[in-house]
Order: sequence, then C-alpha cells, then structure tokens
Amino acid sequence: MSNWSAGAAAGAAPLLPLLLTGCLAEDSTAVSRGTLSGDILGAGATFPEPLFQEWMSHYNTTVETGTSIDYQAIGSGEGIEQFLTESVDFGSSERYLQESELMVAREVRGCEAVQFPVVFGAVVIAINDDDLDGLVLDAETIAGIYDRRITRYDDPAIAALNPGLELPHREIVPVHRSDGSGTTYVFSSYLTNEVQSWADKYAEGTDIDWHDDTVGGDGNDGVIQAVEASPGGLGYVNQSYALSNGLATAHVVNEDGTPVEPTLEATTAASEEAEIPDDFQFNIHDIGGEGYPITGANWIFAYECGYDDDTAEVLRDFWTWTVTDVEADSFATRLGYAPMGRGLEQRVMEEIQRIDSAD
Repeated sequence: MSNWSAGAAAGAAPLLPLLLTGCLAEDSTAVSRGTLSGDILGAGATFPEPLFQEWMSHYNTTVETGTSIDYQAIGSGEGIEQFLTESVDFGSSERYLQESELMVAREVRGCEAVQFPVVFGAVVIAINDDDLDGLVLDAETIAGIYDRRITRYDDPAIAALNPGLELPHREIVPVHRSDGSGTTYVFSSYLTNEVQSWADKYAEGTDIDWHDDTVGGDGNDGVIQAVEASPGGLGYVNQSYALSNGLATAHVVNEDGTPVEPTLEATTAASEEAEIPDDFQFNIHDIGGEGYPITGANWIFAYECGYDDDTAEVLRDFWTWTVTDVEADSFATRLGYAPMGRGLEQRVMEEIQRIDSAD
C-alpha cells in the first residue's frame, strides 16, 4: 500500500482516496467565463511545463480570452527564489515551501504564502538504447550508478535484476540536472529514503553535489539531449519528456519488490491512498502494490495579499479551472500526469480561495 510521508507529521489529515476526476464534469465548481482580464506571470519547475503550456494556451484562447498567463520553466530552485523576491505572480516546484521559506515570504510580503499541489507525475529513468527498454533497476542500483560504483550495464547487480536479458558491456553515462530542480528533489528524496549510503553522502535537495564522473544537463530538455548524445546515456526526467522523445525507460522495483513500468496508471496507483497534512507539506515514499515508486507532486505558490483585483481573480479562476475541469484533466492524462482527485480537490479549492483573501 502507498504511504505518503508528511513533512509535518503532526496534524495529518485522515487518509483520503485520490480518485481520478473523469467523473467530475457534472459537479465541478463553476467559475466565470469570458469576463476576466489580466496578465499573469509564473516561473519554476520544468517538470510540469508541457502540461502548463497546454493548460495556459487553452485557458487564454478558449476559456478566458481576455487573459494572458505566461510561465517560465527555469527550474524549481529559481522558481522558489523568484516567488520569494516577488518577481512573479506565482511560483511552481516539485517540493513544498519549507518553514524557513514560509517565514521569508511573510517578511517580504507581509502576509502568508499559499501553497497547494495541482498534479502528480513520475520521474523516470530514460536510457539511450531501445534494446534496454524495460531494464529493471532498483534504488540500490540507481544510487550505485550515480555514485559511480556501478559503471557498466552488465554489472552483476544489474544482471541479477534482469535474468535472461543480454546486457551490453557498455559504460553507463549518468546524466543529472545541473540547475536547481524539483525533479532532482523527487529523485534524490526517493534515493535518500531507500538507500542509507545515498542519504549519508548526498541526501535530498533541488541541488546535489554530484559525483565528478556524471554529466549535467540544464532542464529536462538538457538531460534528454545529454542522454541522446551518448550510447550509454542514462538520466532521470519527467515522464512526458521521455515519452515525447521516444526514449527507452527503466522499470523500477517498488517497496513490494515489483518492477513497475512508469505509466499513468502506475503513477495514479502511487497516489490512490494519501495521508496529506493540512499544510500540504509531504513527500511520496514507500510505494508498493502496483505503484511506481519515483512519484512526485507539483506545488503552486501564491500570496494571501498584495495582488491587484484583476490579477487575484485570474489566479483563483485559472487554478480552479485546472483542478476541476474535465478538459484540463484530459490534457494531464494525455501527457502522462495524474490529475487531482475528488477528495483532495475540495481541500485544494479551499487553499486557492485564500489567494489575496487578506486584502
């Protein structure tokens, strides 16, 4: 069974099933249509960029044509920084704002920050070799590859997980994100939870002090390019980037010892049972069953005060649309993201209504 490890265990909410929202068309929260105007700028994670671009383009051209919502995919670390320096209207990251950052937000803005998850997705291990599609890896072998203790595809540790598969005697070229990245946070949080040697040497974060014999790439696109540039390339990226580039992906062994392909169904399975605290500060760990184990959420950051009326209304309306509208869900599932579920949706809607509520 999936278990979500909360960043603040105290006060955790009851276990909530995250049901896909394909059935929500009839009772979705109504929002205004064709009456709003305003230009909104956001920045942050590259993890949800394909989905955000679809959402924003559709919203700007079909839902509220008087609005313009732009998003700069500059990495989660930079997105958090720009949010906290008030350079953007909203920020985005694959990790929640921690207490020290929430304190900075209060000092800078003079009111509380608002943060809520909007979508779930898988971080996949992409490989530049079609013959290795479905290669089975576990947390120990992935950590060993990035720590350069495992340097070739036919290493005994990998061979033991792939009996009967002819593995090439080829050097593995591990590729990582060189920018501050929420994708890195999801990836390193998984390894930190699963592998003690990784926790001791690297730990989790948006930036990691990587082994010298690994290769960096800027953004998901940069990782993909570096993987494709080498016959032995292997890197962690958002699932949609691996799909759109036609790269082979590894099956990763979950908590129950099951090798799981990174599919939408497996991502959904990893988020079906969620113990999420009221402050939405959580990590996704110890995934079993049919769930894919390297799964993360994307958070949106906004403020309780300081927006003009048009900006605040567009922010509330747009994020309401993304978590309640069936068309928004269809964009998410087509790109390999798991949309918001009914139980969590109601809680997120309450958080969205806090945007600019203190003014």
